[in-house]
Amino acid sequence: MKAGLYARVSTHDQEPENQLQELRRYVTARGWTGQEYVDRGVSGTKDRRPALDRLMTDATQRRVDAVVVWRLDRFGRNLRHLVTAIEDLTAAGVAFVSMGESIDTSSPTGRLLLGVLGSFAEFERERIRERIHAGLARARRQGTRLGRKRQRINERQMEQVAGLSVREAAKALGVPASRIHRERGRTLVSREQVRASAVSAGAPAYTE
Repeated sequence: MKAGLYARVSTHDQEPENQLQELRRYVTARGWTGQEYVDRGVSGTKDRRPALDRLMTDATQRRVDAVVVWRLDRFGRNLRHLVTAIEDLTAAGVAFVSMGESIDTSSPTGRLLLGVLGSFAEFERERIRERIHAGLARARRQGTRLGRKRQRINERQMEQVAGLSVREAAKALGVPASRIHRERGRTLVSREQVRASAVSAGAPAYTE
């Protein structure tokens, strides 16, 4: 079997050699050959990791038969990412081994542990969803307006695009055409209200 050995260090001052030595000894003991994938100076929270991305591509294309890591925190940025990545490997027929946690998905015990990790990941997703809903509900109770802040269009901007069509005006101001419709309608209503107030006060009603 050919194994992909993955190691990661968070800073360029650190060396992955300690991890790699353990990984080499492991695959040698099992009679496997190894290909090394190393991310240097890359945080575990990063969505993109060059060596890990290359390893996952090679694994899904079956250029490696197993992925071996020193510890789980070297591989996954969080529990959800970890479980998803291992499930992708399993679906491709590639075994996953974490030496620190004694996980080997090629064995029944390893597959059982993967199921436990998946349950924890689902629990984590539900907790995050509950916290989001609770935060939104609290914001509504406190009268906080949710969603993106509406972009204001001032009167001077509307005057600058007065001779343009709705679509042209929207493109010039960088807003949806519906906003131009509303603003022009609001401006027209405001003018009519001013005229009505002037007439009721005895002033002549001029028309444009």
